[in-house]
Amino acid sequence: MFGLTVLGIAHTAVSLVAIAAGAWAFARDKVIEPGNRLGKLYLATTAFTAASGLVIFQHGGFRIGHWFAVLTLLVIAAGTVAATTLLFGRAARYVQAFFYSSTMLIHLITGSAETLTRLPPSAPLMTAANAFLFKYVIGGLVLAFVVGFAFQVRWLQVSSKR
Repeated sequence: MFGLTVLGIAHTAVSLVAIAAGAWAFARDKVIEPGNRLGKLYLATTAFTAASGLVIFQHGGFRIGHWFAVLTLLVIAAGTVAATTLLFGRAARYVQAFFYSSTMLIHLITGSAETLTRLPPSAPLMTAANAFLFKYVIGGLVLAFVVGFAFQVRWLQVSSKR
C-alpha cells in the first residue's frame, strides 16, 4: 500500500494519532501538557514515530527524514527537561511550549513531504520536477508555528497571572 512496509504503515498510523492528539491538546489546553493523558499520548506517539522513522530505509541510507527523527527526539528531551527541572527557571513553561510545539511543526513538515510525494498514487502532487514548491509549504507551516507560539506565549502570560 503506497509503497509502505508493515513498519512504514505502523509509523504512519501512529504519526496520525500523534498529530490528532497534538491538535486536540492545542485546542483544549492551548499547550501540550506532559502531565495529562492527552499530552502523554502526544509525546509517546511522537517519540514512537521518530524512533520508528530511524529504522526506515526505504530510499537508501540515512537521509533528511532520519535527521528530522533525531531532531524530534532531541526536542522532546529538551521539552521534558524544561517541564521537569528547574534548569530554565521562570521561563520553563515557555521553553517547554516552544519545544513541544516544535515537534508538531516537524510532524507537519515531514508528513506534508510524505503525503505530497505519494498522493495521489498515480500522479503525486510533488515530484523532483516541482519540489521547489515545497519551500512554500514549509514557509506556511513555519508561519503558522510562529503565530501559534505567539498565541501560546500570550496565553501562558495571562494564565500565570490568575
